[in-house]
Amino acid sequence: MNFNQLVNEYKKDCDFVSVRVVDQKNRFIMARNGAPENISLGSTKGVMIEVLIDGQFAYACTDRVDLESLNNCFKKAKSLALHAKELGITSYESSMRGSSGGTYQTKNVSSLDSHSISEIQKRLIKASKELKASEKTINTQAFAQYSHTHTMLLNSNGLEVDQTFDQIGFDLSSTASEGSESQTRSLGMMNAQAGYEKLDEAFLSKESERIGKEALELLHAEECPSGVYDIMLAPDQLYLQIHESIGHPLEIDRIIGDERNYAGWSFVSPSDFGSLQYGSEKLNVTFDPSLEGELASYAFDDLGMKAQKEYVIKDGKLLRGLGSVESQKRSGIPGVACARATSWNRAPIDRMANLNIEPGNSPFDEMVSSIQKGVLMRTNRSWSIDDYRNKFQFGCEYGQLIEDGKITKTVKNPNYRGVSTPFWNSLKKVGDESTFEVWGSFYCGKGEPNQVIRVGHATPMCLFENIEVFGGHQ
Repeated sequence: MNFNQLVNEYKKDCDFVSVRVVDQKNRFIMARNGAPENISLGSTKGVMIEVLIDGQFAYACTDRVDLESLNNCFKKAKSLALHAKELGITSYESSMRGSSGGTYQTKNVSSLDSHSISEIQKRLIKASKELKASEKTINTQAFAQYSHTHTMLLNSNGLEVDQTFDQIGFDLSSTASEGSESQTRSLGMMNAQAGYEKLDEAFLSKESERIGKEALELLHAEECPSGVYDIMLAPDQLYLQIHESIGHPLEIDRIIGDERNYAGWSFVSPSDFGSLQYGSEKLNVTFDPSLEGELASYAFDDLGMKAQKEYVIKDGKLLRGLGSVESQKRSGIPGVACARATSWNRAPIDRMANLNIEPGNSPFDEMVSSIQKGVLMRTNRSWSIDDYRNKFQFGCEYGQLIEDGKITKTVKNPNYRGVSTPFWNSLKKVGDESTFEVWGSFYCGKGEPNQVIRVGHATPMCLFENIEVFGGHQ
């Protein structure tokens, strides 16, 4: 199909038109207790056509890439735009869509198609065997998932964008049990924009051995104490804290009321931008779609706007929101190029992408030595946050007690709670580059109808003071 020719034909009947083509292939492979467990393969391909007529955008989509289906899709989009004229509350212009395009492709060493499913499954079976540290280990599992996505976006502004993404995620877990006590230790779901090289056999073996031993260690560990403590959060826990208490409350569509699903409100108001001290002066948070290997890196968002690194919070002060050009116009809040859609049959909405804490200058040992009474927590186990993204509670898999500047013992069932801005204002030290790690999630849900999308979070180890800590399964 000649989509350029199609755009040139369609633009005669509207003020603006765009065509977005998405072709995606997915794999999910799991092993459990040394045996194959599950293989799931899927693919989807389709086209969304968007038009602008008299200040109103509208869209329609189809999974049939033939001329008749595309023509019908265009006619439906036009009809919806004409109807929107009667109901629209904001008028838009074609300048709110990109006009100068380009290309993007994930950098990888080994493509995801370069190895057979059988090879991958054998590697996961081996890891699930290595996770079994003793007869007290009652369950082990290893899984990997892959996504190869090609998107093409063309519009009547002259935009041509071509982007290809290879995304991979995997996890390892081991559950140990003795009497009435059971404990699970996991890798924490490692995700990246990369190829098959990320599923390194030596890394899997090393981590499987560690995880299996730590699950057994937790069986006999003391319960995490309760009280007010300093806490050090490792990147495999802190990335979710960033996601829930910085990312979602700063999405502009939540702030102005367009989004209310999935605890969808926000405690942030439009007047807070440029004035709210969101965290301590040590907190620097960036929207950075350019970090190589991070899960949500890209060159252009799904409206064709060029994406670049921006400070969202600098020296603790809130500067800009996570909102597309449409939300920026509706709110007057400065935003970023973050209009993203999960597939061809969903419209782009405000989504966090790579949202990162910039490294500080504190080495790990220095942070530990500064703590008189604290807990180091690793790997998320549970979380809860209110509808305003304000009050929260997190549980972790693995804790270590810190006393008089030294790590003294392992503790199980560590949990902490707080309120978003007081919590981030309690940030005392930010780890240096040596503590910086890249994490993220395949499964950020938002919108109605639902959109599940990939997000990235990179962060160093961080130290917070005077936090409410408590033990027990949550």
